[in-house]
Amino acid sequence: MAKGEGKLIANNKKAYHDYFILEKYEAGIVLHGTEVKSLRIGQCSIKEAFIRVEDGEIFIYGMHVSPYEKGNIFNKDPLRVRKLLLHKNEINKLFGKMKEKGNTLVPLRVYFSGSLVKVEIGLAKGKKQYDKREDIAKKDQKREAQREFKVRNLG
Repeated sequence: MAKGEGKLIANNKKAYHDYFILEKYEAGIVLHGTEVKSLRIGQCSIKEAFIRVEDGEIFIYGMHVSPYEKGNIFNKDPLRVRKLLLHKNEINKLFGKMKEKGNTLVPLRVYFSGSLVKVEIGLAKGKKQYDKREDIAKKDQKREAQREFKVRNLG
């Protein structure tokens, strides 16, 4: 995977549990200096974050970037709304797909790509309760098969 290489800052495992991920996009994010320093030491959470398209621009809400401890007056609000950077045609394409029933945008992970902070966002469709149970059952079966394989090969 050429895109998305780099140091992982935050991962949203809950998104994969709650949604079917249809498409993935890589977006830049507008940050201030102390926020970048805070991200470098891994102070970020996107568990409760969500993404909206407004007036042809795309924003992430609920992304928590802890204040940098040496930042004092330069620190910004940890939960402030941050603008994501995508090409205009990508934003229009996402906006069109979000109009379809059940589609939403969720942040999947935040990472460094070189010196730049990137957010991987996913076009997602919500899972029903029985879909979640099915996924858990498959995961349990896979884990059980791995365990049996190990036991067979050790003995």
